Amino acid sequence: MGLGKSGSAGRGKPVVARSAGTRRFVRLLPVLLIGGGLLFDSLAPPNFTAVPLFVAAPLIAAPFFSLASTIRTGVASLLSVIAMRLSDGTSTQVVPVIEMITVLTAAALALVINGVVRRSNEQLASARVIAETAMRAVLPTPAERIGGLQVAARYEAAQADEFVGGDLFAVADTPYGVRLVVGDVRGKGLDAVEAVAVIIGAFREAAEQERSLEGVAQRLERALAREGTRRYGLDAMEGFITAVLAEIPPGSATLRLVNRGHPEPILLHADGALEVLAPSVPAMPLGMDLGVWPDRSDECEMPAGSTLLAFTDGLSEARDANGAFYDPAARLRGRIFPGPEELLSALTDDVRLHTGGRSTDDMALLAVSRPAEGQPPRRTTVKIVGRGDDTVRNR
Repeated sequence: MGLGKSGSAGRGKPVVARSAGTRRFVRLLPVLLIGGGLLFDSLAPPNFTAVPLFVAAPLIAAPFFSLASTIRTGVASLLSVIAMRLSDGTSTQVVPVIEMITVLTAAALALVINGVVRRSNEQLASARVIAETAMRAVLPTPAERIGGLQVAARYEAAQADEFVGGDLFAVADTPYGVRLVVGDVRGKGLDAVEAVAVIIGAFREAAEQERSLEGVAQRLERALAREGTRRYGLDAMEGFITAVLAEIPPGSATLRLVNRGHPEPILLHADGALEVLAPSVPAMPLGMDLGVWPDRSDECEMPAGSTLLAFTDGLSEARDANGAFYDPAARLRGRIFPGPEELLSALTDDVRLHTGGRSTDDMALLAVSRPAEGQPPRRTTVKIVGRGDDTVRNR
């Protein structure tokens, strides 16, 4: 089965259809209540009343409709009750008058509810804009080419309208080569954004100054310890952070990695083969405050045409409808991509198919490719080749 064709793809469509159907039903519900009330009143005996349906219509419209639509719904409910009582000649009697006052009160209450909901939504939108602005300031998209390497990065939020979380990535061109970090802060929201800012800031400084990748990891550890002390405990800074750091020295095919409790990166080769880069010695995440152990970097070859893919657990722990985890190594093995941007595009599409659009965790993706000799810097047509199938996608 080729990348981009997931067995759970068909299960994702009914979820979207059900969601759209629910929205349409909510939109029609006030109309149905008013229409049902008129029908009930015309068919039921005189001692039965449909007023509860007319009361419910504006109250249901209030949290979902605009102010104008809520007003129209309330007016329609009130006019319907007035028309019914005029038609049966009871509009001046005590009980019908009480019914009309009840519907009028419900309509007025619906306007109050509508105003409260609109103000809450505005405040929520404002907070989201502030958080997204802060997140983008500390997590800028890297350039397409850094130190002679092709680079692509993605931040995929679990919710389509959110960009606030604790996943992070950064790439720096340093005297020691291209260095990068991909990490995951425990938690979400503005506290996670602040923790991301600490890690990114410490990484950019350490990547330029430290001679070894192990030294960069230790600088990150010390930065978290300082911040934890300033905040009277690391728990105020979202706890621990998993991270993988990589270094690609200039003019060398060597790749060095330090993994601090993070999902294992993948090295994709030009022929479709891949390697899962597991650490030789497992290490604890950053900020655990359980003692100090020396970091040990692992080395491997990164030949021309190969791509390093680092990601957070939002990718590897994405589940389908049956609870099966997404396996990036299995999905990517045998695949060939023109560049890192095409790789991430195909990968994110495949994850959405796997989950049926029901992702519950953000994910950060970073792909760095060592171009082969004569390889063009960018292509507009993505051709994915592997296992006997060709898939062509236009960007």
